[in-house]
Amino acid sequence: MNNVAEIIVEGDNKKKPNQRIIGLGILIFLVIVVCLVVGLRGANDPSKNAKTIYGAVGGGKENFLADEDFNKVLNETYGLNVVNDTWSNGATVKDPVLRKDGSHYDFIFFSDQRFYDYYKTKANKENGEADRETVLGGSLTLNTPIVIYSWDVVVDALINENIVTQRDDVYYITDMDKLLNYILEGKSWKDIGLDNLYGSININSTDPITSSPGATYYGLLLSIMCGGEISEQKVEENLPKLKEFYNKSGYMNNTPADLFDMYLKTGVGAKPMIVDYEKSIIDFANSNPDGYEQVKDKIRILYPVPTIWNSHCIATLTEEGNEYFKAFENKEIQQLAWSKYGFRTGVTGGNYDVSAVGVKGVPQTIDTTVSGLRMNVYTRLIEYLGK
Repeated sequence: MNNVAEIIVEGDNKKKPNQRIIGLGILIFLVIVVCLVVGLRGANDPSKNAKTIYGAVGGGKENFLADEDFNKVLNETYGLNVVNDTWSNGATVKDPVLRKDGSHYDFIFFSDQRFYDYYKTKANKENGEADRETVLGGSLTLNTPIVIYSWDVVVDALINENIVTQRDDVYYITDMDKLLNYILEGKSWKDIGLDNLYGSININSTDPITSSPGATYYGLLLSIMCGGEISEQKVEENLPKLKEFYNKSGYMNNTPADLFDMYLKTGVGAKPMIVDYEKSIIDFANSNPDGYEQVKDKIRILYPVPTIWNSHCIATLTEEGNEYFKAFENKEIQQLAWSKYGFRTGVTGGNYDVSAVGVKGVPQTIDTTVSGLRMNVYTRLIEYLGK
């Protein structure tokens, strides 16, 4: 019996070295496979070889461009690290668009389409404009319409005056001419039944002479006054009327963020109506949900008929700039721009489920708009108002 046991043990001992060799071989094989997979993933991971690019960027979109999720997609999907330098729209056509160290940018991200269009024309040396960089491509990228923010009691009165119409829980200013005439005639809030509001009917805006949003709004007003016919004759005929409207507007803020903040904090008594962008309320609702909860039932968003787009446009200056521009076609980036920051993207202003943003009174599409004015018309408008 002992001899049998010894034979069995001896047989096991002979097998063990072979098993160890086979096991070791399998382990080595698995290590090699894992290393190859990791290596291939690393080779195909754009973020491992990310390239830093530089942009001259206009205002109004700082929070979105700094968003961690946005930059993660740029890094991991497109292999881009982006450095944004702040530029005003006006500086891009007056000064050489170069970094402080004299190096060139990969793209310019305008916050106003008129400057994007104008930048692609030849520099006017007589006006002291600098030579332009060669634009390779680009187009409209982030869009948001001009809206008027008001309050429930004010909008109820404007509905009674047949100035505002409610359709599908969205409020539209369907008689802009009548509203403008009320302001020019000096009608008071009391004249339309708002006895608790003092002074004349007014719509607060930023100053069109110093503020791009204000200029866009006054471009809309001029288009409406001209009946949509922006000829030299029509413009000159209506500039005095626009100047009268400007003079009746009183004090103006220079930044829309300040104006929107005052509207929320001071309420209907101080700011019955203000001009701003649609994106502002969506951005506010996401960044300050408690604050939005407090005012959401009182706030009203009014869409002028027609309204006008504020378009942020990218002009690409290098192939890397082209890659950055293409990134805005990414569905994840487009959804983030809309749902968190209120920017409509895409060819027709995007196609989103507006209910997903959680803000009442935002329409699915913006259907009635006027085109932005050419730079020479804006220049004339601002010049006339500044007299």
